[in-house]
Amino acid sequence: LADGQMGIGAGVTTLQHLQRVTVLGPFDVTGISDNPVRRRVFTCRPTAPDEERPCARAIIERLGTRAYRRPLDESDFQGLMRFYDVGVADGGFEQGVRTALQAMLASPHFLFRMEQAPDAVASGEAYRLADIDLASRLSFFLWGSVPDQALIDAATQGKLASSAGLRTEAQRLLDDPRAGEALAQRFAAQWLRLQDLEKVHPDALTYPYYDETLAEAMHRETEVFFEHLVSEDRSIFDLLTADYTFVNERLARHYGMPGVTGNEFRRVQYADASRRGLLGHGSVLTLTSHPDRTSPVLRGKWVLEVFLGSPPPPPPPDVPAFEETDASEGDRFLTVRERMEQHRANPTCNSCHRVIDPVGLALENFDVTGAWRTKDEGNPVDPVGMLYDGTEMASPEDLRNALLERSEVIVQVFTENLMAYALGRRVEYFDMPTVRAIAAAAADRDYKISSFVMGIVDSPAFRMAEAGVVAEEQQPAGSP
Repeated sequence: LADGQMGIGAGVTTLQHLQRVTVLGPFDVTGISDNPVRRRVFTCRPTAPDEERPCARAIIERLGTRAYRRPLDESDFQGLMRFYDVGVADGGFEQGVRTALQAMLASPHFLFRMEQAPDAVASGEAYRLADIDLASRLSFFLWGSVPDQALIDAATQGKLASSAGLRTEAQRLLDDPRAGEALAQRFAAQWLRLQDLEKVHPDALTYPYYDETLAEAMHRETEVFFEHLVSEDRSIFDLLTADYTFVNERLARHYGMPGVTGNEFRRVQYADASRRGLLGHGSVLTLTSHPDRTSPVLRGKWVLEVFLGSPPPPPPPDVPAFEETDASEGDRFLTVRERMEQHRANPTCNSCHRVIDPVGLALENFDVTGAWRTKDEGNPVDPVGMLYDGTEMASPEDLRNALLERSEVIVQVFTENLMAYALGRRVEYFDMPTVRAIAAAAADRDYKISSFVMGIVDSPAFRMAEAGVVAEEQQPAGSP
């Protein structure tokens, strides 16, 4: 490290710099190296010319079933074997298998999750999904990936035709650790907008200890937390009330939690009620901030949209920007709250800000990076506010309690988002009776995650489709 590469001076980064990397070897390599991927592809090896084609057919059948998420029919075999023959003519058995595999990966059957309507179904008519298509929809919902062989076998044997059979397979997938990981990294990350964390780069002079390592730990904290909710089948209200979280040493030090060492994430209890649930996660607090200051507007908007499903209207035209407010008064810098009060003094702004700002101000004790603070610009933080219905709030705990008073709305919004993720489309007005039925049934099971999953899987919207409607059948196979 050169002198001056560490620090917080102007034009100086706090990140360490790697000047060069030199890689030596491997030496004296001949042929193609064996590796786990090649062993998974070449599960048989011909020892005589007459064994090559049967071996290739077996490899193509196994890989094609996985790639197309269904058993191959004879037309599939004929098409892929033609590519195999082209490869054999060019470079022998291995080249033939490689060429067939390339054709597989370029096929629409691999690239898209196509759900074929029966020939007798007219456009606009609802029909029941074929079992093999239902297996793919279920697997991408819970695992974010292709169905395993057991699920494909259940589909080909007709076990998914009954509600009981479908629920049995759904429960098997949900009990697998892959379900918690996929729902956390795909559904929860999208719903909570964790990708926005990458867009915020807190000012290095004001927050010198924020770096990419901390940002990654914040992101991972929220994923591990949601993964825990799925694997332990917890209530969705833990999203607001959980008195625990998962941290590694870097994040624990940022939160002021003693006794945590190492990079491994482990469960820790909160010392008080100020940081419970998602509202205390550094990921959420940072992605709803600006690089140089907190934003009650962004935080309030996030809460309204994510938990209550009530996005505020866009700002009217010609509204003065927040940056146009006075940053100081005499020899004193103004707090974010004081500048917000200047901004919403405009009657045009006040109509929306009186709804958004109190929600965000309740979280004002958290700075841009989610660390707890008592002062802003040298002045005491003032988080006191009043919701549009007259509810007074002065802390994150007050905000959580206010949200829990609207628990029915939170349950419905969660159901809508999870159902949209499962179906690969927006939830429409005609889906709302199903949404309400799922939410009502979940109440009998203490709103556990599995009750929402099973309710969606067992719903007509999940098991059926409409002919002629472009929905999940034209969705990329890697999409949720």
